[in-house]
Amino acid sequence: MEIERKNWNLVLAGLAFWGMDWFNEIWNGLVFHITNYAPVWGAPGKTAYLILIGLNIEICFMFAVAGITFAKLLPADKNMQILGMPNRLFYAVGFAMFCVIVEILLNAADALTWDYTWWSAKFPLLIVLFGYLHFFLVSFCVFDMESMRRKINAVAIIYTVDLVAIILFGFILKWI
Repeated sequence: MEIERKNWNLVLAGLAFWGMDWFNEIWNGLVFHITNYAPVWGAPGKTAYLILIGLNIEICFMFAVAGITFAKLLPADKNMQILGMPNRLFYAVGFAMFCVIVEILLNAADALTWDYTWWSAKFPLLIVLFGYLHFFLVSFCVFDMESMRRKINAVAIIYTVDLVAIILFGFILKWI
């Protein structure tokens, strides 16, 4: 829909969000390889296709759409303050907290595994900070960039890092 409308700000914000998720999924797989114990999070159960240890095709599709959805909720005025803080930061923190609440519910339903005490419902701060906050901050930053060239370059860098990591750690070293 956004491509039909040529709303490239939203499309690129969504791609940035999704690319950041891939980055997280890659380091999550590396944790499993390095510890030989468990990933930080896992995607157990039935799936149409398990891509990485914490990423199945259903989650992948959800993150592919989520960045666009969340960016659509941003106020038009990027300089507006909410409770004395920049609105982009306010929304990034709020949306990250929302996502962590959803993950806590998924974990409680055994649809998402957590095997480390430091990454759990008892200590959600790390999940907010390292699980989601950077997705939103990067996505909103791309959304607000002044030039299309900068937006495209930023998204290209994210996907280049992801692609190099997948090739190196997945296909060459076979660690993920």
